Amino acid sequence: MSSERDKTGQSTRAVHAGERGPRPRVGDSITVPIVQSATYWFRDTQEVIAYQEGRHASFEYGRYGNPTTRALEEKLAGLEGGEDCVVSASGMNSVTTLLLALMPQNGHLVTTHDCYRRTRQFMQTLLPKMGIRTTVVDPSDLAGIERALDAGATLFFSESPTNPYLRVVDIPRVAELCRDRGAISVIDSTFATPVNQQALSFGADLVLHSATKYLGGHNDVLGGALVGRADLIRTIRDLHGVLGGVIDPHTSYLILRGVKTLALRVERANRNAEAISRFLEQHRRGERVHYPGLESHRDHAVAKRLMKGFGGVISFEVRGSLETASKFIDALRIPYIAPSLGGVESLVEQPTVVSYWDKTVEERAALGIRDNLVRYSCGVEDTDDLIRDIEQALDRA
Repeated sequence: MSSERDKTGQSTRAVHAGERGPRPRVGDSITVPIVQSATYWFRDTQEVIAYQEGRHASFEYGRYGNPTTRALEEKLAGLEGGEDCVVSASGMNSVTTLLLALMPQNGHLVTTHDCYRRTRQFMQTLLPKMGIRTTVVDPSDLAGIERALDAGATLFFSESPTNPYLRVVDIPRVAELCRDRGAISVIDSTFATPVNQQALSFGADLVLHSATKYLGGHNDVLGGALVGRADLIRTIRDLHGVLGGVIDPHTSYLILRGVKTLALRVERANRNAEAISRFLEQHRRGERVHYPGLESHRDHAVAKRLMKGFGGVISFEVRGSLETASKFIDALRIPYIAPSLGGVESLVEQPTVVSYWDKTVEERAALGIRDNLVRYSCGVEDTDDLIRDIEQALDRA
C-alpha cells in the first residue's frame, strides 16, 4: 500500500481507490467504463512477447482479467490495505478457489464450527477427495487452533464475525500462531466489511468477502473477493483462470458503484443493529441475543479491541418454539423474508427453515442451530421504524 493511500480515510478510498490510475478513457468520464470484451488485441508480435514477459501492461483474454474488474480489485485492495486482490463470480467461488489453490494434497486445514453452511459442505465433502482433513474448533479456542497447527495444519480459515452467532476471532493472536508455524491465516470478513475491521492490519495473510453482501450493498449482484499477500493472490489468480469463475464486467461496475457508499451504509446498519440488539435484550420475548456489540456477548472484549463497529447483523432467539419464531417473522412488516445480508433493505430469516430444513432436529442441534433462532440483517431504514416493527411482531407472535 502506498504512503499516499495510508494517509486517506476509508470513505475517501472507497470513492477513489482504483479509479485514479491509468485506465481506458471515455472522454473525460469520472466513472470507470464497463469494458464488455472477451478478448484484447495487440499491435504486433513484439507487443505480445513484451506482454508475456511483463514489460507491457495490458489484458489478453477475459478469463484472465478485465479493465473494469481490475479497477474493482485495486479499490478493494486499497480498502483492506492489501498488496493485491482477485475478484470472482461469487463468494463461494472465492472460498473454493482459495482452498483448492493453497491446500496441498493430503493436507490439514483448521476452521471454526460456526460458519456458512456451503463453506462447511465444501470442506466436508469435496476436500476429503483430495485427502485433506479438517479440524473444527471453537472460534475462541486458541489452544485448539495451536494444537491443530502443531499437528500439521497449513491453513487457518474462519469467518469473523461468524454466521449465524457472530463469534469473533482473536485475529492478531491467531495470525501470530500461524506465522510462527509457517501456516496461512485467512479471515472471511464479509459480516464485518473493511469499514468495521481490517484483518490484514492484524496480521492475517488474506481476507475474503462475499461482495454480494455489503460491498455490492443493493441485493442485485453476486461476487466474491480475496485481498492480501501478492504471492498468495498470484497463486489463487492462476487457478482462478483455470476454473473460470469469472465475474462479469457489468457486475464489477455495480460493485464499484456500491463500494463508494459502503462507509455510509455500514455506519447506518451498525447503528440500527446496536439499537435493535439492546431493545431485544430487554424485551421479555427475547430469550438470547447474539451481537458482538453487547457486553453479554462472549466475544465482546475481543470485538471491542478489533472492530470499529459491530456490524449490521443480529441473531436472536425468540422465547418459544420454531412456530413462535415463524409467527414473529411472518408478523414483521418492513424486512423481506429472504436469505443473504448487507443490502440497503433489511432482511430476516429463520436459519432452521431457510438453510437447515433438510436436517433433522438432532443434526441441527449438533451444528448449534436452534429452531427459535432468527437472523436479522439491518438495512438503512429508520431505526425507530425497525424497532416499532419488531415490537409489534413480538407482541403478535
